[in-house]
This record gives sequence, structure tokens and C-alpha cells, in this order.
Amino acid sequence: MFLPRLVGGGGRTLAHFNKYLVRTTTGGPISRLPPAEIAAAATSSLFSTSATPPKRVVGTHSGSFHCDEALACFLIRLTHKFSGAQIVRTRDPQVLGKLDAVVDVGGEYDPTRDRYDHHQKGFEQVFGHGFTTKLSSAGLVYKHYGTEIIAKELRLEEEHPDVCRLFLAVYKNFVEAVDAIDNGVNPYDTDQPPRYVNNTSLSHRIGRLNLDWTDSNQSSEKEDEAFQHAMKLAGGEFLESIHFHAKSWLPARSIVMKSLASRKDVDSSGEIIVLTRPLPWKLHIFELEKEMKVDPLIKYVIYQDDRSENWRVQAVAVSPDKFESRKPLAHPWRGLVDDELSKVAGIPGCIFVHMSGFIGGNRTYEGALAMARASLNA
Repeated sequence: MFLPRLVGGGGRTLAHFNKYLVRTTTGGPISRLPPAEIAAAATSSLFSTSATPPKRVVGTHSGSFHCDEALACFLIRLTHKFSGAQIVRTRDPQVLGKLDAVVDVGGEYDPTRDRYDHHQKGFEQVFGHGFTTKLSSAGLVYKHYGTEIIAKELRLEEEHPDVCRLFLAVYKNFVEAVDAIDNGVNPYDTDQPPRYVNNTSLSHRIGRLNLDWTDSNQSSEKEDEAFQHAMKLAGGEFLESIHFHAKSWLPARSIVMKSLASRKDVDSSGEIIVLTRPLPWKLHIFELEKEMKVDPLIKYVIYQDDRSENWRVQAVAVSPDKFESRKPLAHPWRGLVDDELSKVAGIPGCIFVHMSGFIGGNRTYEGALAMARASLNA
């Protein structure tokens, strides 16, 4: 069997990780490790005379699991303090009270004692920095350890400006959704039912890793194995998010910012920007428009297709989550191609305009700019 490596966790394989997961069943007939022995392991450092300090122990609840505690357990093990920690799954308050950290159970939020539950009455903690979503156990652990984790993963100092920016970006684009789904926060302020069902989110996929009611093996061992897979899935995608934001998101943001700053060099309207290369500009333009106080807002983005070397002119959407464009390309052009399009537009080199008018193409930069200018004035 292939054993994937846990990136950022000391290079340990899944098999190495598995032995640190134990579970107790309070009052039940199945208990792989008695609560007393778990508590002893959790407190052994108080009495140990060994030269090698015992591993710390992190607790979470037994039974069905969700994305937030799977991610929280993965995150806390990436920290220096809890590197390689054992994971105990139990609801026994006597056991939980003696552990080094507890996530998503226990009814306490106390970062000074590494208690990260969010189910207790009166809990209203949010991430801050303008975010208003109530935190889950994942968000709580990330709030207190996120900068350390990102700095460690990227081998930077915690005070590095890139770490600070990525700390916010990874929360916004990854962790916040986990918090929101676990706390039952709808993404839209409406009572209308969704137009389609989306069960492909990380939280949904983690949920499907729980034992199915049709499984013949409902043992605690099987449940623990499923939780290990949940931690691996949540943690792997979290680390992918960090590296995407560091490798792609951050450099793209810098390029979009420069393009916005020089927009009036492209067209006096200030509503057209040109990118030096194709990149994920949609991730940044709305945020940077607010940050840079861009007025009027950008209507078109021009960039070169690196595969065909033709040029694209793309209309900016009204918002990040909408398909509707602020100002689509000229209506008479839509659905036309090549010579017919060039004739109707009166612009040489035209290749196509999409039926919705959100994007078009031209063989030259000058032609793409002419298409943007003509549509702007249409």
C-alpha cells in the first residue's frame, strides 16, 4: 500500500501518524486504551525522568466527526508545541481535563490552556481583521497558530510581511468556509432555496468519510481509521492552499496592483487594464479596487493568451461570485467570429466574441484594445 507523506509534519508517513491516534468510549464496551492510561500518558511529562520528553496529547471528541476538528487536529500538530502529538478521541471530561490541548469538545475556549471548543453558550469569537463569521475549532486553532504554521511551512520569519498577508488570505479562501459550514452560516443573505446542490466542498467530502450506516464494521478502530483519513484530506488541502497562495496568489496580486496603478497609461478612461501575462487576476481585482480606491471601476482586462499568442479582452464581473459583467462587449459582436466579426466591429484581426459578451479575442494587442475602447463607448 502506498503511504503518503504528511507534508509539514516532520516527513512522517501515514503509518507513523496512525500510531498516535487512540480513542476512548466513555461508558461503552469498546475501549482500545483505558481512560486512566490515556490520562497517565497525557500527564507523564510531569513525572518523567527520561532525557526524551514525552509527546503531548491533543483531545477531540469520539463519534461522528466533521471537517473542523479534523483540520484543527492536523493544524495543531504542525506547531512546534504540539509537533507529533498524540490524538485522543473521547468525550470523558476527566480525560479531557488532563490533556495538553482539546479541540471541538469540552465546552471551553481558553487559548492560554489550549482549549478550543466553540459549542458553549455565549461563544461568539470571530477571526477579526474584518471577518465576522463565528469560528469553529479549526478557525480557533488557526487564529492562534496560523502565522507560526505558515512561517514554518514557507521557512520565513513570522513577522515577514508575506506571512501576514498569507495568514489573512488562507483564512479568507480556505478556513472561513470550514468555520461557516460547521456553524451553519449560509453564504447568501436570502431565504430562497439554492438553484442547485453543491456537495463537493471539503466539509461535505470529510463528512462522507464517516462510517456509513450500511457498513458491517462499526468498530471504534474503523471509526479511528476514517478520522485519520479525514485529517489527511483536510490537512493536505490546507497545505496546498498555503503553497498556492505563496507561489501563485501573492505574485499575481503584485502584478495586478501594478496594472491598476498604470491603468491611465492604457486608456484615459482608467477603466481598462493590461496584464503583462495571463494570471488569476479575478482573485485580486475586486479587493485591490477597494484598497486602491479605484474610481471608476475597471470594465475590461486585456492579456495575451500564452498558448496561441493572440490577445484576449475580458469584461470584469459585477462581483467575485457573479457571472454578470459590469459592461459586456458590444452586443452586435456577440456570437460572431473572424472576418464577419471584424467587418461588423470595424476592427481588423478579430477572432471571436462570446455569446454573453464576457470575453473576446483579437490577433493583436492594438485590436484587443480597440475592442475594449469601442465596447466602453457603446
